[in-house]
Amino acid sequence: MTDCNTAQPIGRIITSKACVAEGAAWLSTHDPRFATALAVTGPLPLRRKPDGFAQLLSAIVSQQVSVASANAIWGRLKDAKLAGPRKIKWASDDDLRACGLSRQKIRYARALAEAGIDYKALRGASTDTVISELTQVAGIGVWTAEIYAMFSLGRADVFAPGDLALQEAARILFDLDTRPKEKQLREMAQNWSPWRSVAARALWAYYHVAKDREGIR
Repeated sequence: MTDCNTAQPIGRIITSKACVAEGAAWLSTHDPRFATALAVTGPLPLRRKPDGFAQLLSAIVSQQVSVASANAIWGRLKDAKLAGPRKIKWASDDDLRACGLSRQKIRYARALAEAGIDYKALRGASTDTVISELTQVAGIGVWTAEIYAMFSLGRADVFAPGDLALQEAARILFDLDTRPKEKQLREMAQNWSPWRSVAARALWAYYHVAKDREGIR
């Protein structure tokens, strides 16, 4: 057994690579297609991240820009010591624009700073509550909230069916005629509970293998 917490209402928490391996083994047993995927991907990554304001601000920064651009903007914000809620509130628009934030992202960053989210409380809240609270903030959609629950809070049974890479990986792995829409993939993922976060890791890893193999863009 691993040290994955099963306390309610949180459910399992992924705290180590052993937790990921446990979930991968469960998925392989319950659906041979995951065994096929894992045979080519190898062990799946832990991918745990910190929780809190900075992680969500970083997610906002990353929206609709390349990884390189997001990293550059985030680096400038950190260098300017503008990665905390009070600093965002006090900064001028010109300060934030100088770091590379657009007018819309300045608005989103200020909305997040003003939201007053109790990040410690979210650690013990149900996943539905986490997603509901985060998506009340302008600039944070369901996908961002699900990714936060998955990687910053370590929830083992969260999926992000709006993710295009997950949709494409599911199309290939499950030999579907077309890429599943968000609703269809969410329904499919019910079969992967209580390890949907590990299923997501497996599909992302499989997507990269298939992309290299088939030239997917």
